[in-house]
Amino acid sequence: MPDLYLFNKPFGVISQFSELDNAVTLRKYILIPKIYPAGRLDKDSEGLLLLTNNGKLQNKISNPRTKMEKTYWVQVEGQPDNTALKILQDGVKLKDGITLPAKARIIGDDSFEQKLWPRNPPIRYRANIPTTWLEIKIIQGKNRQVRRMTAAVGYPTLRLIRYAIGEWTIDNIKQGQYKKVVV
Repeated sequence: MPDLYLFNKPFGVISQFSELDNAVTLRKYILIPKIYPAGRLDKDSEGLLLLTNNGKLQNKISNPRTKMEKTYWVQVEGQPDNTALKILQDGVKLKDGITLPAKARIIGDDSFEQKLWPRNPPIRYRANIPTTWLEIKIIQGKNRQVRRMTAAVGYPTLRLIRYAIGEWTIDNIKQGQYKKVVV
């Protein structure tokens, strides 16, 4: 039976185990031999990273053909309007093509931010520019796609947290911690 680990990756951690010029890597948090990330999460993003010791499972999770949905919580600068949300939902024109349609909505729950851990370092706040949290679900995985999508519709990403991949979430996993799940 393959092993699958759910890791809540902190901001600033590189999604690899090998050392890289004073950078913080997965090696600081995970000491399990012979497991590998199933997909990537860039250094500036936080949240769910899946790791496994099974090549078939790794391919199923990270292969774009499986169209596994990924859910992101995205804090953006400004307050997106219905037009911006509609563009995100229909597909955004980027330099490398139009994205597949996404599910996008504003997270209107005032208590939402209280569920999150503080980011270190904190995001930059501007007194005269509000921020908004979005939930964006995509089945693609272009490089820095969500950040490029929000920027393209006029709302730059300030903080990005991957909440879920398919059925797996970061619920009850503290930042920098992981848990093993049955596949």
